[in-house]
Amino acid sequence: MNTKLDIGKYGIFSAAFELQPAARAREGFAQLDAMGWSTFWIGETTNREIFANAMLLLGASTNIRVASGIANLQLRAPVSMNSGWLTVSEAFPDRFILGIGVSHASFVKRALNADYSKPLTTMRKYLDDMDAAEFVCPRPAAPKRMLGALGPKMMQLAAERTQGGFSYLMPPEHTAMARVDIGPDSNLSVEQMVVLETDPTVARDVARKNIARYLQQPNYLNSLRRVGFTDTDFGNDSTPPSDRVVDAIVAWGNEDAIVQRIRQHEAAGADHVAIQVLTATPREMPHAQWQRLADALL
Repeated sequence: MNTKLDIGKYGIFSAAFELQPAARAREGFAQLDAMGWSTFWIGETTNREIFANAMLLLGASTNIRVASGIANLQLRAPVSMNSGWLTVSEAFPDRFILGIGVSHASFVKRALNADYSKPLTTMRKYLDDMDAAEFVCPRPAAPKRMLGALGPKMMQLAAERTQGGFSYLMPPEHTAMARVDIGPDSNLSVEQMVVLETDPTVARDVARKNIARYLQQPNYLNSLRRVGFTDTDFGNDSTPPSDRVVDAIVAWGNEDAIVQRIRQHEAAGADHVAIQVLTATPREMPHAQWQRLADALL
């Protein structure tokens, strides 16, 4: 399909606004928009509903796009996902990108008591049902859709059925594989966690606290194994994740070190890098760090 997708080269991924009252979130998001970032990525688990959140943020800003990374297909029927996507896209032309994902087995079973078997088959059928869904309201001219993807088959499906794929938690070595999987023409967007801290002990402590829960999810572990990590890197209840895997997932240091990692993703084939700033105070909006990175990149 037509895979042209204009979301700029650099964006921000964060849940910080979702931890604020709506009025404060709107004010903070307007400040982020003024920095010049092209796209803002929002996730969805048990936080704000993705389409309501997108409308909240887009209505508080002027230029920045909002992309879902990802809207959880387990939380809504295909007709509901389709209507939400088209509603927000029509209200804010060219400023919303729907990223759809299958979530994680642990969340699906714990929070939804639902089946997680055959995620690729589930996604393919879900897209079929979205495409067949009725929508009688005014339609956007060119709604944009992506898939959250890590493995080769999901990346290939993203290329076949959407404008691109979005990977999360992966180092540049995975980006190079994903580029091969998705092909030369589809948009490949990647998330990169960063800590703006030059002290290795402090930086890795912040990083470990943020990535530990991800290193319990089989889909992330399988993808990290593809690029050379082993179970000894991932840690367990008594052993923390290795420095090697922490440093691969989370870029830390000054602005130059962060930019170097972003360039590595670009060299590996990424069209867009969504930067997730990690701090020791995750409930606070890291505007100072976002501004420092904007000054270095934009």
